[in-house]
Amino acid sequence: MSDLLTTEHPGPEVRVRTAAPASVHVSVFDLFSVGIGPSSSHTVGPMRAAARFREALGDRLIDVTRWTCALHGSLAATGIGHGTPDAVLAGLGGADPEICDPDAVRGTWAAMTAPGQDRAHPVPVPGGVVPFHRADMTFEPFARHHGHPNAMTLGAEGTDGVLLTQTWLSVGGGFVVLAGGLEARVDSADRAPTGTVATSSPYRSGQELVASASGRSIAAVARDHERLTRSDDAIDAGLDRIAGTMHACIDKGLGQRGTLPGRLGVRRRAADAAAHLVACGTEASSTEWIAVYALAVNEENAAGGRIVTAPTNGAAGVLPAVLRHLTTSLGLEGPAVRDFLLTATAIGSLIKAGASISGAEAGCQGEVGSACAMAAAGATAVLGGTPDQVENAAEIALEHHLGLTCDPVGGLVQIPCIERNAVAATTALTAARIALMGDGRHVVSLDTVIETMRQTGDDMSARYKETSEGGLAVNVVEC
Repeated sequence: MSDLLTTEHPGPEVRVRTAAPASVHVSVFDLFSVGIGPSSSHTVGPMRAAARFREALGDRLIDVTRWTCALHGSLAATGIGHGTPDAVLAGLGGADPEICDPDAVRGTWAAMTAPGQDRAHPVPVPGGVVPFHRADMTFEPFARHHGHPNAMTLGAEGTDGVLLTQTWLSVGGGFVVLAGGLEARVDSADRAPTGTVATSSPYRSGQELVASASGRSIAAVARDHERLTRSDDAIDAGLDRIAGTMHACIDKGLGQRGTLPGRLGVRRRAADAAAHLVACGTEASSTEWIAVYALAVNEENAAGGRIVTAPTNGAAGVLPAVLRHLTTSLGLEGPAVRDFLLTATAIGSLIKAGASISGAEAGCQGEVGSACAMAAAGATAVLGGTPDQVENAAEIALEHHLGLTCDPVGGLVQIPCIERNAVAATTALTAARIALMGDGRHVVSLDTVIETMRQTGDDMSARYKETSEGGLAVNVVEC
């Protein structure tokens, strides 16, 4: 049976549940990776997959005379608006989303396919280039891989026939999986083996995470896991780089005006909103700034700028906005900022393992809902909350995003995505405050909400999972 299920009206995705690992922890440097907009699953993931396909050719790279790419499912349905073809072409050329120039990636496909144009894009290989023609990329929105809705099949041909064919799955947050293989790590440059490492505290659920943090913090549990592959100095340097990139993205977004790319003509609002707050004398510590910070990040993401997946690009504004607010209002410094990110990572790891952070798999509850829970947990931790209160805050935040659909208008990460991040960022702080009012005891556990989110995502129609086939995507009339 083929891995690709082709049908005019795809049914719900059936995910195979495997035995639980010793720990579900995902490295903070994988969950918070630096990339480019507008989408971690549709831009960053495909670029990484294409680059790894190129690497897999090894010595045969010099023999390539033709590239092919077939985008399946959600990658085909909304790939144009998400910059997927541009990302694939950049990845085939060896580009890395963490360090590439975003301006060099954007617009490649549009230039190739403009009316009256039929020019090939030169993909560099040792000793020359291999032209990629528009006909070499096909879009198959109704061909959905049984493993994940975001699938792409890459091919390389030589004079004697096919050199290599691989199918990759972009499973959200920039993570990619070779079909039939294991999930590939982000492979951040910050990864550095250490001499003597601590033994991590395994956790496979929220309940086990809180138990592991008994007498210490959830951030400490997360740090133990990071110590398996990095020294404390490397961990701190990497965390500081993530936070610095988040702040830089906010600052850049606050300084930009004009219209975002795409046919919707969405106007940037963060700079004017910030100017309005300043004119009104709104204190820098005011919570009104949270929404403005989130707008700034997601406008940068929509423009294809440098971004931190947190845990995805579509939800990238929530955590930076909350972190910036806490930094401004409380004067957070290095250790507290690192604890914020480590705590958020532990919660994000639970959600990724128990449900999904992919909009194509779970709807926007998997993206913005996850980001809100992670931000609420991080905020609660740095505000002095106990592990029980941190778990409670994450549960509150995620519970109130259950059922949230992913229906981007025009296939662009703009409406409702940009405003949705602003709303979720303020919700995260509210969830933290509610949790801090109590003692951590509550009726519904985070584990229960994560499982509910998984079930809801499985039951959700594919029209509401990043395909732009339902909801706002079809009810908003485009001019």
